[in-house]
Amino acid sequence: MKECQMVTNFTRAQVSIPGNERVAMTPFGARMFIHALRTETGGAFGIWDTFTAPGEGPAPHTHTRETEMFRVVQSTYRFWCGGEEFDAPPGTIVVLPPHVEHAWRNIGSELGQMLGIATPGGCEGMFRDIAALGLGATSMDIAAVEARYGIINDETKALAITY
Repeated sequence: MKECQMVTNFTRAQVSIPGNERVAMTPFGARMFIHALRTETGGAFGIWDTFTAPGEGPAPHTHTRETEMFRVVQSTYRFWCGGEEFDAPPGTIVVLPPHVEHAWRNIGSELGQMLGIATPGGCEGMFRDIAALGLGATSMDIAAVEARYGIINDETKALAITY
């Protein structure tokens, strides 16, 4: 059996010091701190923290390019993935496969925090691009960015139909 090897040119340590992170935003408006971009890791991964208000989370969506991993740091989240539903208190690690629809929501009463990792990296750039749209961005503006990053959801499906 052959071993699977990821080929990258990741040859330097990537260090994210508190206070020096890059600020970004999720499609649903949650604040994020990006710790490592794919361009800094030879494409191997991207890392970020997401801060989610109680009751907030993304709409169901599918990643076509990467596996996502989350570690719940603060509050409790509910995850939906491929027809399964489960709660994730602090300390829980959740790995979400590509090509499987999923969503999550902060079901706690406090600001939630999750550390996210995507491999291969790339989708963390989407969060920077969404933040760059500014506060006046429409759902279709955001969907256009998501589509460029291989995200499938109701908005990106509608966008594809209109083009």
